Amino acid sequence: VRRVVGAAARGRTPMNAQGFENLLQTLVAGVLTGSIYGLMCVGLALIFGVMRVINFAQGDFMMLGMYAAYYVLTLLGMQTLLGPLAGTYVSIVLAVPLLFGVGYAIHALLISRVSGTRTAALDGEGHYAQLILTLGIALVMTNGAQMVFGSVMATLRTPLTTAAWQLPLGEDMGVFFNKSRSIAAFAAFACIALISQFISRSRTGRELRAAADNPVAATYMGIDVDKAHRVAFALGSGITAIAGGLLATNYPFHPFVGVEYVIVMYAGVVLGGMGSIIGAFWGGMTIGLVQQMSTLVLPTQLQNAAIFVVFLLIVFFRPQGFFGRMVERT
Repeated sequence: VRRVVGAAARGRTPMNAQGFENLLQTLVAGVLTGSIYGLMCVGLALIFGVMRVINFAQGDFMMLGMYAAYYVLTLLGMQTLLGPLAGTYVSIVLAVPLLFGVGYAIHALLISRVSGTRTAALDGEGHYAQLILTLGIALVMTNGAQMVFGSVMATLRTPLTTAAWQLPLGEDMGVFFNKSRSIAAFAAFACIALISQFISRSRTGRELRAAADNPVAATYMGIDVDKAHRVAFALGSGITAIAGGLLATNYPFHPFVGVEYVIVMYAGVVLGGMGSIIGAFWGGMTIGLVQQMSTLVLPTQLQNAAIFVVFLLIVFFRPQGFFGRMVERT
């Protein structure tokens, strides 16, 4: 009754007030979800931007990051030592160096055989071999994870997962911010800021950019291009592990979860502009917004359809993506 009276006093019908409130709530949900998607996309964009390797196993590195955080929390006793809240986020941080090491080892043992300075002698500059190899790694990781971890759903739920802050917007309106998803979004933005500073200001970041822009010239300047590629692959794996751990605090996961999100990663990278790290983040943000906003007019089953309709429209009018550049080839 109070909602009806308040809406009538402001010259709006209750339905209009409710619709506006739903719109704001969905917009908030889109931003919170899109920030995690953007962080996922940044990991893939870093690998592609430096190495020019299309990594089909990127979603499975995210899955391994989720399980790494889960077992650090449970088997290493972080939950008992630090509590269910702090222990969860510390476990996500500790999972990053583990995935960094896994990515570094996989590149050294496998990816380096079909990328970097060795690709000059390979057919199609190694891209055919890269596609088959990364797809094979993805299949091995997915099925291996099912054998080791089982198919039972796992989660990193915290006391904040079901709690929310309320932002009042008048007497009868308010927007709720899920606490766990809000912290995950804040962490995602902080990670993007740190990654941007690392790439632009650190010595390693400059080496990565040099190896990406002109590998031959970088070699003449004394930069180990193959090592730069290895570091880029490991960093991309670690960044995706952070995104996976933050996502796991709100959604359950299983060994096949990587397949569900790898398409989101590729769509975000293409929308942002191939090779652009900041563009990949905003591409992922766009996907999150479209996914959530589509629920206002479409059933949940058509969320992915709405994503790809918008994706095709953006690519049609701006094929280079948000931050990409058109390149003329001779």
